[in-house]
Amino acid sequence: MFKTKKILLDGNSPVGQLHKANQVGFWKRTLDVLLILLALPLLIPLALLVTLLIWSGSPGPVLFKQERIGHLGRSFKCYKFRSMFVDTDTTTHQGHLHQLMNSNTPMQKMDSNGDPRIVPFGVLLRASGLDELPQLINVLRGEMSLVGPRPCLPYEYDNYLPWQKERFNTVPGLTGLWQVSGKNKTTFIEMIQLDIRYAKNKTLLLDLKIILVTVPVLVVQMLEARMAKKSFLSPIHGTPITQTVRQRL
Repeated sequence: MFKTKKILLDGNSPVGQLHKANQVGFWKRTLDVLLILLALPLLIPLALLVTLLIWSGSPGPVLFKQERIGHLGRSFKCYKFRSMFVDTDTTTHQGHLHQLMNSNTPMQKMDSNGDPRIVPFGVLLRASGLDELPQLINVLRGEMSLVGPRPCLPYEYDNYLPWQKERFNTVPGLTGLWQVSGKNKTTFIEMIQLDIRYAKNKTLLLDLKIILVTVPVLVVQMLEARMAKKSFLSPIHGTPITQTVRQRL
């Protein structure tokens, strides 16, 4: 009787692991819904403003829906504000991503040096993270969380090594440990390692820390995007901002 009870409550047993997963799911879900409800008075005007900016600069739908891979390799429809012109070619992005996955170079976005596919105000929306506001719908549906690894594209997932897929052992998020630890200054392997580290060690306190650090990180991203745009447009390239808000969590 006592031996059976000990096995069931052992954290390394299947039952113990399931119990731990349910506990994590409860506090994570509670935190996500609570913070979204508290932020609604700010989020609704922001969403309306972004909608007007997109409508003013590019005809077509405001929202962009794309298949992404999330928890345990499950696919879902991920929502974003559209920051590119309608029917843009995605093969260039696939080539760029393939190069990043197979090299030791920082994961710079294609739009960091100018991208003709981006709509007016699109760079600002991406740098500020406002283009990802509709993913709060995915959070409320339980497909994402506020904090977690970024959901990847199917063709990216297909090229992952088995050990790299450990990053999918937790629900994907809008922000995460990788995003506040250098992001575009890290390599693909470093991103994977940070995501796996989060998946194995996530706690309520860690999520709160990441959410708080995300704000200054976004400010720095917007400043860097502005400087990069000026440098790209100027015949004499200036020195971009290199300082980033980085927190050891």
